[in-house]
Amino acid sequence: MKQRIVRISIVILVLVIAGIGFTVETKAQGKLEEQAVLAGKVVETMNSGGYTYVRIENAGKKTWLAIPEAKVKTGETLSFLPGLEMQNFESKTLKRKFDSIIFSGGIAGKAGTAAQPKDSGSKGKVVAAAEKITVEKAVGLNAHTVADIYKNSKSLSKKQVVVKGKVVKASAGIIQRNWIHIQDGTGDAQKGTNNLVTTSSELPAVGDIVTATGTLILDKDFGSGYKYAVIIENTKYKK
Repeated sequence: MKQRIVRISIVILVLVIAGIGFTVETKAQGKLEEQAVLAGKVVETMNSGGYTYVRIENAGKKTWLAIPEAKVKTGETLSFLPGLEMQNFESKTLKRKFDSIIFSGGIAGKAGTAAQPKDSGSKGKVVAAAEKITVEKAVGLNAHTVADIYKNSKSLSKKQVVVKGKVVKASAGIIQRNWIHIQDGTGDAQKGTNNLVTTSSELPAVGDIVTATGTLILDKDFGSGYKYAVIIENTKYKK
């Protein structure tokens, strides 16, 4: 009886080891395939809505990517950070539909050389205003300035906040939401505390002065390089 149990245990152990080996191999192959897709020669590029759209070619296969706005030249050979693929994506700023596009955190290296990924979080996405912005603080319950929201972010976490500011950037339909950047003239541009990112189903226009109401969330990671120390979600806007 003992010998039979031992034999059965050995068989189970072998199957488990074999299964682990297969899983590891499959994951490794998938990672290599993903990296191969996100590297190639740039055959087409354009900027729109704060993003750079890049079409690369690798082994005869062409792939569209979208990255935070960057300098990209046709003919360069680049590699990109892993990203999230979206199918049937329509860019309203480009007025163009993509059958498939990968939203990547940015450029990883040139001509096959590796580079340290740049911070693609909220500081990396700060928009530099072309003019000096001065917007009066919103009035009423839960009203704050942009600087106050960063300063008191821990105590305001998961609470409703109200902030009034100027829309300096608006990107539509990225990861099933719109991204609106607001500034009111407060905060430190060097530290990135002058620019507040909000997400919404609504889409105010760049240049609008709006009063935004939403829920403050800390350390939000959407993946694909969209990571924010402070962000307001489910936002509503009033002009």
